[in-house]
Amino acid sequence: MHMLIVDDEPLARQRLVRMIERFDNYEVVGEASNGTEAVAAVDKFDPDIVLLDVRMPGEDGLQAARKISEMPEPPAVIFCTAYDEYALEAFNTLAVGYLLKPVQEQQLVDALDKARKLNKVQLSSMSAETTPEGQRQNIAAKTRKGVELIPINGIHCFIADQKYVTVKHADGETLIDDTLKELEQEFPDRFLRVHRNALVAISEVEAMERSSAGQFELRLKSTDYRPTVSRRHVAKVREVLSRL
Repeated sequence: MHMLIVDDEPLARQRLVRMIERFDNYEVVGEASNGTEAVAAVDKFDPDIVLLDVRMPGEDGLQAARKISEMPEPPAVIFCTAYDEYALEAFNTLAVGYLLKPVQEQQLVDALDKARKLNKVQLSSMSAETTPEGQRQNIAAKTRKGVELIPINGIHCFIADQKYVTVKHADGETLIDDTLKELEQEFPDRFLRVHRNALVAISEVEAMERSSAGQFELRLKSTDYRPTVSRRHVAKVREVLSRL
C-alpha cells in the first residue's frame, strides 16, 4: 500500500515514517507540509492512504481532505492530530480514521487495516453519494484508539442500554454519546425505529420473523444479530418491508 504523510512538523513526519517502515506491505511514497502540497502530492504519487494532520499553515488538513474526497478515485484519509475537537468537521470528509498524537503503533495498525478494506472505487462511490444538508457521513466515538469515525453506510443498528448507545457496525461494536432520539431525528431516511431501544439501518433489513419465544425479530443482511421488534412497531416495519 502506497502512503502519503502530511504534517507541517518534520519530526512528526519522521516519526510516522519510522513507524510505517516496521510494517509489511506499506511504503511511504511522498510527504507534504500543508494542505495545498497534500492535494498536489495525491495527484503526483497516487497513494492508497494519506496520513493527514489538521492544523497546518495555509490550507489545513480539513480543506485538503474535502478536495481529495472529490477526486475521481480518492485515497483513504486518516487524520493524525493533537486536537480532538476537529472530529465533528471530519464527518464531512471521507476519513476512515482519526488518531490523536502521539500516534501509538497499534492504533495506526488498526486504522490502516480499516483503510485497506476500502479500495479507491468504494471511496469514490461514497463521495458520490448525495447526503442531505447537515447530515453526517460518520458517527464519532471517543475510544482508547482516539476518536473513531464510523461510516454511516457501515452501521447495522443502534442499540440503547440504559444511558449508553452501542453502534453495531461492519468492524464491531462501539459506544457513542448520541441518543437514539437524536439519531432518529437526524437520519429518518436511513434508520428505522423498531423498538424503544433500537434503530435499524433500513438498507440492512432482510425480513421480519417470529422467534421461538414468539417475539418478532429482524433478520439483517450483514450480521447475525437479530434486533427485537416491539408490537407497537410491527405495522411500521411491515410497511417498510413492503417497499423494499
